[in-house]
Amino acid sequence: MRLTDFDTLTFDCYGTLIDWETGIFEGLRPLLERVGRTLTRDQVLEAHARHESSQQRYTPYRRYQELLPVVYKRLAEEWGVPYTLADCDAYGKSIRNWPAFDDSAQALQYLKQHYKLVILSNVDNDSFSYSNAKLKVEFDAIFTAEDIGSYKPSPRNFEYMLEKLGELGIRKETILHTAESLFHDHKPANAFGLASCWIYRRHAKQGFGATMDPGSQPKIDFRFNSMAELVEAHRNALA
Repeated sequence: MRLTDFDTLTFDCYGTLIDWETGIFEGLRPLLERVGRTLTRDQVLEAHARHESSQQRYTPYRRYQELLPVVYKRLAEEWGVPYTLADCDAYGKSIRNWPAFDDSAQALQYLKQHYKLVILSNVDNDSFSYSNAKLKVEFDAIFTAEDIGSYKPSPRNFEYMLEKLGELGIRKETILHTAESLFHDHKPANAFGLASCWIYRRHAKQGFGATMDPGSQPKIDFRFNSMAELVEAHRNALA
């Protein structure tokens, strides 16, 4: 299997192209400053992952910027910290401030010359518009949790994506699903028989950070530690 065997890259966005762990941690900083004990960055991210995953299961119809305020509230309660509705709402809107990884925009601009680029993300359309501006590329299709009414790793999200891409003439065999999260992306991609490319942003860290433990290691066809490494490997494949 070679990178040049595919004509479409389907991307997770947050954690893969957008540095959501930095965005989450910075967005929670006002809350963390009121916690009476020291929490490590990974402790914060893991607690966030737990509450976010639970809330996505219970309220899959909520837009992501409306779901994050509930996560903020649950975290404040867990840590015994007072909060206001305004605090919660401000955190939901913080998505628009989450930074892109340094290599994302340039890598996407290169890959756009060789592939169709597609987003499959657990986000709402308004929030993604701010992230898309940072990524500086026009995607061929954008599928959000708001569009679908459920959150990955629900199979509904992958079913929807494959149905809509099929209507555009894109066959499953030509798709390489590209993502960081084993839990949200690679395990369900395996279930649908999609080839997968792991952008292992957390390669130098322990644990799963802002994503849940997948429980078992899914099959990975390609692994790179950054988008820049993916671009380099593609250039080598062409050569």
